Amino acid sequence: MNQLHLNRPRAESRSPRASAVQLTSRSCAISHLQNAQAPLFQRADFGDVQKEREPHVYLSKEEVKEKIQSYNSSVTDKLKMTLNANGIYTGFIKVQMELCRPITVQSSQSQGRCAHSNNETAFYLPDGCVNTLHISSTNTVREVIEALLKKFFVADNPAKFALYKRCHKEDQVYTCKLSDREHPLYLRLVAGPRTEMLSFVLREHETGEVMWEAFSIPELQNFLRILDKEENDQLQILKNRYAAYRGKLEEALRGVFKPG
Repeated sequence: MNQLHLNRPRAESRSPRASAVQLTSRSCAISHLQNAQAPLFQRADFGDVQKEREPHVYLSKEEVKEKIQSYNSSVTDKLKMTLNANGIYTGFIKVQMELCRPITVQSSQSQGRCAHSNNETAFYLPDGCVNTLHISSTNTVREVIEALLKKFFVADNPAKFALYKRCHKEDQVYTCKLSDREHPLYLRLVAGPRTEMLSFVLREHETGEVMWEAFSIPELQNFLRILDKEENDQLQILKNRYAAYRGKLEEALRGVFKPG
């Protein structure tokens, strides 16, 4: 049976439930909409370069054993790999969460009930949240994504998300979306334990168009609510700016027509 366990986020990352920011919070909603290029639509990540997919090289059991020994000798965080008698190996990968859009989370009490209940909460995941997963060489990208969402009671459709690999080569950063059938632990083994050489990132699908059918009605209503708040906030800023100009003009006029 496939082995797939998720450890809690690292110490520097707060628990998503503890750090949940309600969408009714104006400052959070406006901040995320202003700081991201287009958080509700698509990501403009100009620092990344799409990398050509590398062919999968099948390793013999002896080659896997040698690579695992080499891998474990280079590990500095005790997250080693283990080769089982059946040829399947287990180990750890770290996944960084880079989500621009809010996610919908169900409370533990609402598990098993109908979807989109009143116990669902939408919030932005904290930046830099990293999860450590204990997986096997047979686990696929799709299984890793589903396990991540299930661990944190995320009610969103897994089809909204994609797992990317990020590589550093010749002073450039290459990012490539992994297919659902690829095996992340194999990629980790081949690249070695250094995250500078290879790291995994969970993102929303980067399509040119928004997959509106993948969103629930409450989510779409939340997006509209955020945009309404941003519009009202920008209008207020504009009104305050012109009110300040008007005040300065009136003050100058009083000085010009002051008697004596």
